[in-house]
Amino acid sequence: MSQLLTGFVNEDVLGVGYQFSPSGVYKTIGETDMAAYAQYVTDLPVNASPEVFGLHENADITCAQNDTNTMFATILSLQPRAASAGGKTQEELLTETANDILGRVPALFNLESVVDNYPTMYEDSMNTVLQQECIRYNKVIAVLLRSLKDVVKALKGEVVMTAELETMGHSLFNNQVPEMWSKAAYPSLKPLATWVPDLCARLNFIQRWIDEGKPSSYWLSGFYFPQAFITGTKQNHARKYQLPIDTITFGYRVWEESSNGVYEAPKDGALVYGLFLEGARWDPAARILRESRAKELFTTLPPIHLHPIANRPTDIDGIYHTPVYKTMSRFGTLSTTGHSTNFVMTIEIPSDLPQTHWVKRGVAGLCSLNY
Repeated sequence: MSQLLTGFVNEDVLGVGYQFSPSGVYKTIGETDMAAYAQYVTDLPVNASPEVFGLHENADITCAQNDTNTMFATILSLQPRAASAGGKTQEELLTETANDILGRVPALFNLESVVDNYPTMYEDSMNTVLQQECIRYNKVIAVLLRSLKDVVKALKGEVVMTAELETMGHSLFNNQVPEMWSKAAYPSLKPLATWVPDLCARLNFIQRWIDEGKPSSYWLSGFYFPQAFITGTKQNHARKYQLPIDTITFGYRVWEESSNGVYEAPKDGALVYGLFLEGARWDPAARILRESRAKELFTTLPPIHLHPIANRPTDIDGIYHTPVYKTMSRFGTLSTTGHSTNFVMTIEIPSDLPQTHWVKRGVAGLCSLNY
């Protein structure tokens, strides 16, 4: 908020011709009578350009998309439930959808095997992180499989169609993630059609870790609780070099993308990938943040090295403190662990522009998009 107000609350505002935005359309005027002010306001554009708020022109596209999605969601909620002549009934479509998801979602992780192969160790907190991820994802899988089987049985008339199952059926029919799944799962804004593949990709990431051992790079977006991974990375460094963990913070380095997607594990810290950037883009040649290209709402960030450093200075010029969120909603609540349900961490990305510029642009890192 303070960054946004600096352009409106400062001494220069008292002068004539002060521009509130680069276009110069919005500025202070010398006249002080009411008629002059009224005429000035009348001459202002009916639809304000995003630049007056410090936003990129792509903000208009994002706004239009949000309005369109809201309209389609409303239309979808009003559609009739009955099938047209010759079409499949809602029950048939639900059965197909449920069976399709049941065939794609893998079985529960074998926790006993995971604990045996990756026991809790003082020297490596990643084993504990893996165990916790398996436990959390097993809860999601259990809820998903149980509810889908119940819906199929209810559609066949083998069990009673409860109000909860009926609500779940409506969600499946409307390409929405059922509420009972959302409560058990991680934050996500994806529709059902992309939520299921995303879940399967997350489970495959964990399964590869189990089968092949600790990866050289980590899909940060694939963690149910990424904060545990971040803390575990700091713990490993603190225990390796016998340092107080509260003195350790991360240094950040954006790596060059590999043509085959394979990276060598760094000596210290961890290499993470899978983040998206909204409001700006990474310039691999200049190795700094740049303005977004027209009609390019999101870009993929290259892998980032989280390098633990003890007693690291916090005041570093030439960087933008980029907040990273799990979803595009960018807000959350404090969980029972004391962590935000949405905010993950802040990463530092090199920039030749001041913090204020990117704050107004709304630049942030995202673990997941809404499609």
